[in-house]
Amino acid sequence: MMRADLELIHRWIPQGAHILDLACGDGTLLEALARDKGVSGYGLEIDPAGITACIEKGVNVIEQNLDEGLVNFEDDTYDLVVMTQALQALRRPDRMLDEMLRVADECIITFPNFAYWRHRVHLGIRGYMPVSKTLPHAWYDTPNIHLSTFNDFEHLCREKGLTITDRAVGIRDHEGHWASRLWPNLFGEIAIFRISRQRK
Repeated sequence: MMRADLELIHRWIPQGAHILDLACGDGTLLEALARDKGVSGYGLEIDPAGITACIEKGVNVIEQNLDEGLVNFEDDTYDLVVMTQALQALRRPDRMLDEMLRVADECIITFPNFAYWRHRVHLGIRGYMPVSKTLPHAWYDTPNIHLSTFNDFEHLCREKGLTITDRAVGIRDHEGHWASRLWPNLFGEIAIFRISRQRK
């Protein structure tokens, strides 16, 4: 069974699309998309265990550090670029967003929402940085260096003149309920955005 954000992305991606999956992990999403929708493309991953898992699944994978950008990919070579749960671990998430929308007209991004109410309560009452399923590391060993919120990301998109074509929320292992759809910054644990660039 796939994570809730991956299941939603699976539904959003059209039949036969050519995609690039950044920080693809063990290739679960690409494998499911190839099997169910005839999707083609590549995953980029830096973790050796993830690369091995991709190869075992028959997923095309390239070893690549995303902090070095996507300079090895030409403009407009993919229909869609996907990045799940990795934006917050990059040195310059804003530049990666530019790169993703250079390589494709559209991208899908998911990341943990640091403004989720349980995180606020944990920090406010206990006085410690929250540790949860979506933020599983302690403050001193976390790979996450840019924690953000729904509001932060939407503000960044507005600054860049990007169009948010869809958005959704995840909570634990399922999609959000009515309250998280109305107030995603407070009740959404995982932010899921579909973004497109303005065509010239």
